[in-house]
Amino acid sequence: MAKQRDEYWDGVIEGMPLFAKELIAGGVAGGFAKSAVAPFERIKILFQTRQAEFRSLGLLGSFTKIAKTEGPLGFFRGNGASVARIVPYAALHYMAYEEYRRWIIDGIPGVGKGPTLDLIAGSFAGGTAVLFTYPLDLVRTKLAYQVVGSQKLNIQGLVTGEQVYKGIKDCFSKTHKEAGIKGLYRGVAPSLYGIFPYAGLKFYFYEKMKSHVPKERKKDITIKLACGSVAGLLGQTFTYPLDVVRRQMQVQRLSASNSHEMKGTVDTLVMIVRTYGWKQLFSGLSLNYLKVVPSVAIGFTLYDLMKAYLRVPSRDDAVVEVVASSRNSQPSSLHS
Repeated sequence: MAKQRDEYWDGVIEGMPLFAKELIAGGVAGGFAKSAVAPFERIKILFQTRQAEFRSLGLLGSFTKIAKTEGPLGFFRGNGASVARIVPYAALHYMAYEEYRRWIIDGIPGVGKGPTLDLIAGSFAGGTAVLFTYPLDLVRTKLAYQVVGSQKLNIQGLVTGEQVYKGIKDCFSKTHKEAGIKGLYRGVAPSLYGIFPYAGLKFYFYEKMKSHVPKERKKDITIKLACGSVAGLLGQTFTYPLDVVRRQMQVQRLSASNSHEMKGTVDTLVMIVRTYGWKQLFSGLSLNYLKVVPSVAIGFTLYDLMKAYLRVPSRDDAVVEVVASSRNSQPSSLHS
């Protein structure tokens, strides 16, 4: 019975298209990696959006406050929406990156396979993933923004009696009822501005650093994790201010004072600098560093394990296979 089951599963894996394997591998890796760093993500969002309440407490103080008022589960508030978003996001991101890379190589004869290719493919893959999953990110932020015991506070313009969302579905419903589809995509502009350079730079730095690794160590998972972590840190530093702007726009209806209505990316950016100073644009960045390293480590490790389990060929082998198959079966496809 076990042998028949194994043979059946082997047949399923072998019959699965390459893009489906990449979707599954990316989704599993993203979901586990995001859950592992959920407490740091929650604190980071609160640092970005509730400056008066949490920045003065610091990292340990914020952890203590949440533990006392909300218990252990408080560290995972909004994580359900986060995972619901990151699974399709990571799946699309990894798969789209591989697909864009293959399309560029297939469609532009003589194109090189250096880091510049990864910069372009990674940028477009990031934008594609964001557009398809952004409403889930908005909901995640709104849920994470809510803090038990804060409804009666009135600090520097915080809305008293703030609306409390009961869950993912309730948040979706109320947000859509208030502002329609446009409301579900509030803050998407700075998100796209940030993800294009971040996703591109992340893949660029990763491949650039790997190019300096001796051939015999390129498959070493420790090397991959080190290169990926550094690449994520560099990319995040360059684009982090846009992440702060995006978070502020997402919780605008909950936190904005009546004296100033934030209307767009530039307006929000200027408001943050004038009100809190330019350092606020990097609020939570050090905390973000703490979560990026384990997140990238877990993500890369699981992605590699899942690709091996699903028998995904190496990237360049897959490119050769797909390109050869495309040219043999559709010789005129490059001109269509």
